[in-house]
Amino acid sequence: MNEPQRTIFHIDIDAFYASVEVRDNPSLKGKPLIVGFDPEGGKGRGVVVACSYEARNLGVRSGMPISRAYRIAPDAVYVLPDYRKYTEASARIMKLLRGHADELEQVGIDEAFLDVSSRVRGIEEAKALALEIKREIGSEGLTCSIGIAPNKSSAKIASDLLKPDGLTVVPSTLVAEFLAPLPVSVIPGVGKKTGDFLKERGIETISQLQSLPGKQLVRWFGKNGVWLWGVIHGTEQIAVRPREQKSLNVEKTFRRDVKDYRTVMKEAELLAHELVRRIKRGNLHFRTIGVKIRFRGFETHTMEKTLAEDSDDLESVLSTVKSLLKNFEDRKGAVRLVGVRASHLRRKEDELSTLDSWS
Repeated sequence: MNEPQRTIFHIDIDAFYASVEVRDNPSLKGKPLIVGFDPEGGKGRGVVVACSYEARNLGVRSGMPISRAYRIAPDAVYVLPDYRKYTEASARIMKLLRGHADELEQVGIDEAFLDVSSRVRGIEEAKALALEIKREIGSEGLTCSIGIAPNKSSAKIASDLLKPDGLTVVPSTLVAEFLAPLPVSVIPGVGKKTGDFLKERGIETISQLQSLPGKQLVRWFGKNGVWLWGVIHGTEQIAVRPREQKSLNVEKTFRRDVKDYRTVMKEAELLAHELVRRIKRGNLHFRTIGVKIRFRGFETHTMEKTLAEDSDDLESVLSTVKSLLKNFEDRKGAVRLVGVRASHLRRKEDELSTLDSWS
């Protein structure tokens, strides 16, 4: 007996951080917008957290040093990130999406897989549901790109093809044909190293991969070759499942190295408040608290402490963070970054879980 046909959506909010900023300040629309630390005329520290499509068209990318972004786009608009605002927007959107899904798997603050198999019959109903989701996300002042396919990997690839505000449908009978002309770089998990490995062997498109026997992929990639064979032939069947959050962390990179340890401690206290806010919003308990400190020259240290019992208490975090950071108080080096982290997280089983706010 054949298994029922699955319908999977991959939904990606377009340029999420930048789009939230434009939503809240419409005068930024159409401008190259860079979310990150103050570039300080090209001398600033930190990285590009996110950027608009207009900035991307100039060559700016997330993760790029902010000083380099300034050299590329000195006339762009630079704004500091507001993580609380982004988390709140994400929570609303994930709640909206959950209402349309049999199962939802959030894979980032701005993207998710939805299994909608029991809610639609055929391509036309799937497209209609996708357009309704787009309309609802549009009511939040944002746009999204959606890929529809019978499995997660193909849906993910499809959603990336027509950005921004795209909608790509891959019929279940045409998955392999849809994938064939695309470059191997679109396959989730295939990065530069694997791409270079394949290119050295004359393989640049998925159709060239499809022509290889499965045994060859296993020889090259071990058990991952089995997964890759399923992806490129459109037969991958990994289930959409809610993800459990293992840890949360927040960090602060100082604009200038800080020698006054009271300033470091004060910033750590602010980070602790933000961490607990996220924990409570996610309806979580933690067992372990850690700190991270980076000195001039990128010398980085981490320490953590596991508590006697689960907690979501702010005072527990504050006291633990202060105790751990005191181990570095006598160091003479200036501090570049400080962070706090909660791990061994679990949901409170006796209360309604609202995990939409994870970031």
